[in-house]
Amino acid sequence: MIKALRRWWKYLTAKLSGSLDERADPKVQLEQAIMEAQEQHRRLKEQAANVIANQKQTDMRPGRAMEEMGRVNANARQAVLMADEAGKKGNQTKAVEYTNAAEAFANRLVALEQEVETLKTLSLQSTQAAEQAKVAVTQNANALQKKLSERQRLLSQLDQVKMQEQLNKAMASLSEAVGEDVPTLEEVREKIETRYARARGMAELQSTSVESHMLEIEQASMNAEAQNRLAQIRAQLGLAPAQAPADAPVAAVGGGDAGTPESAPAEPATATESASEPGGS
Repeated sequence: MIKALRRWWKYLTAKLSGSLDERADPKVQLEQAIMEAQEQHRRLKEQAANVIANQKQTDMRPGRAMEEMGRVNANARQAVLMADEAGKKGNQTKAVEYTNAAEAFANRLVALEQEVETLKTLSLQSTQAAEQAKVAVTQNANALQKKLSERQRLLSQLDQVKMQEQLNKAMASLSEAVGEDVPTLEEVREKIETRYARARGMAELQSTSVESHMLEIEQASMNAEAQNRLAQIRAQLGLAPAQAPADAPVAAVGGGDAGTPESAPAEPATATESASEPGGS
């Protein structure tokens, strides 16, 4: 029973963690990661500062021990001289006392020598530790700087992803139905193209009908009559006939009935008569 409950608890924890990761904002998670990296760098700097401070204190201790060792050595020498002088004078009591003092100074001198050697070793180790701490801080600072640069790149990439997602959503909405009462863009386009094709077909039918040809012939007849009237007016005024355009239709300059095709060759005779009338007058 307990084993089943543990497995169920682990399953719920994994499920909640997965749901949280899916719903969490990547921008917020990125800022959390950067803040954690900055906090870790701060703690590393504090530890490195403590190591460097310990190294500074360790470096000062051998110097003080050396100074004390010099004083003890001097006192031991002085005690030996005084014991020897007291012995020469026959003062054995003083000689013994000075000798005992010299031995005490010698013992202290030996202890100081050992302490100096130990402090030198500690100083070397603390120096190496301080150098390693400095290197670690420098490396971590470089790694933090890279993470900050990576954060800017990831934020920019995240903005691009959001923009692309919005663009994909907008493009999908153009081809999908917005609602029951709203037509899609494809439906509207098909409806417009159908009406356009129908209008073009009706225009082609009207252009090929008999009524359109009749209207064209009537318009050509009116144009021919107008040209004849202009030619008469120019002849009455004694002006040269106007040159017909090269691309003018033949039926437009006829002198007879505008409705018959046989009247088209009458244009040269009309032009000659119009040119001879001013000469006769």
